[in-house]
Amino acid sequence: MSEVAPVSFRFNFHKIPGQGEDSDPILRVGPDLGLLAVFDGMGGAGGTVYETPDGRRTGAYLGSRVARDAVERRMLELIGPSWILDGEATAAELRRTLQTALAERFAELKAPASGLRSKLVRQLPTTMALLALQRTAAGGSTYACHAFWAGDSRAYVLTADGVRQVTTDDLRTSGDALHNLSSDSPMSNTVSADTDFAVRHRQFELEAPFVALTATDGCFHYVRSPMHFEDLLLSTLRDARDAAAWGAALQERIVAVAGDDAAMALLGVGTDLEGLRELLAPRTALLQERYIAPLDELDAEVERAEKALDDLRARRVARVAELWHDYKPGYERVLDTPETPPAASPAAAPEAAPAAEAPAAGASSTEAAEAGSDAR
Repeated sequence: MSEVAPVSFRFNFHKIPGQGEDSDPILRVGPDLGLLAVFDGMGGAGGTVYETPDGRRTGAYLGSRVARDAVERRMLELIGPSWILDGEATAAELRRTLQTALAERFAELKAPASGLRSKLVRQLPTTMALLALQRTAAGGSTYACHAFWAGDSRAYVLTADGVRQVTTDDLRTSGDALHNLSSDSPMSNTVSADTDFAVRHRQFELEAPFVALTATDGCFHYVRSPMHFEDLLLSTLRDARDAAAWGAALQERIVAVAGDDAAMALLGVGTDLEGLRELLAPRTALLQERYIAPLDELDAEVERAEKALDDLRARRVARVAELWHDYKPGYERVLDTPETPPAASPAAAPEAAPAAEAPAAGASSTEAAEAGSDAR
């Protein structure tokens, strides 16, 4: 891409090995050119499972991979060193390419018609974030940069002035990068086989040296702030011996906090790793001093306060138990008195037997005896 070999790496971490819904990133480097992209299959909307020759796969898994392969083939046909991309025309072409590729793949799956109808269910849904770089003049240091995207995967550039996000999250509710870390807004625009979508485009110029990168939301959504995402990039660069070590360290740090798959493609232009380290050293120090250290101090203070609160709650529980032990004998003084057994009910008097009738006057002794016997 320039006289100096570019610095580049990519990674694709799967939370569940073999089931990751992020595709492998695109990372292509040529003389005066660069192409990098990520695709994140949408697991919720694309949770339908299909039978494939490779086993059971979700629509999200398939969608990100179909989109990746189709976009890479088409972009390699469109991008070249002898002309500058027409960004708007390229965005329209990528949309057509994606619609065709996803529709064809869905038809191949021969999925039975589903009775489920929901605006949340999509066929082969995925996000996309892509950067295409072209040097504007032979031997020059100026690059035309085209960003193409749909969804909430992002493209960034990193210069001596810090990180800049160059794509806009396609969300139904508006919010900046800090707000979006804590919100759970549904996406307003995503690539899929069964709905209309837009491929958005932004064009700008950069002076080398710089770093370009694309990332799925697993890379940046679980950090404490956008400043901490930049710190991940810079602190791992500072300590890396080569590009592979930089990529490995960055992946390890992201995986430690990520709650999702995470994929990234990164390309450094115009200098080698040591040159990037020197270029970004002042920014690394400034970021630490002005942003990261104050936030880390506050986080540590919060942690201490939370621990003190936990300790105080434990002391309260123990003190309540201690005071209750002292208070309990008086409180239960009546309860400790033996209960009086319930009084017995008075016995019912036996019913008197009816008296035998006296024999009538003049009855014989035999009759009187018989009458007495009958009475018994």
